Amino acid sequence: MSTNNTPNWGGPGIGQRIDEAVELIEMELRHAIAYVNDAVIPQVRRESIQGLRAAADTLRTLADQFEQRNNAAAGPRSTATEDSPPKTSGEPRS
Repeated sequence: MSTNNTPNWGGPGIGQRIDEAVELIEMELRHAIAYVNDAVIPQVRRESIQGLRAAADTLRTLADQFEQRNNAAAGPRSTATEDSPPKTSGEPRS
């Protein structure tokens, strides 16, 4: 037995079924958008802020370590360098 696929024969037409499907898809999209806006985006923001703060702390620690190494390697600084003659008080040496 063959069926007739013409619109309005024995039930809703193809156009009406497409309209219903489009309406359901639009409703599901509205729900998905609301979920993303209400749940996903705030969570991503919270986790991003935590990640940025952790990265900032790590960078601050690293900068402190570099600074300590620089200060330790330089040692105490004197005003005279190895190439310059020692300063005298203006009196001749004996």
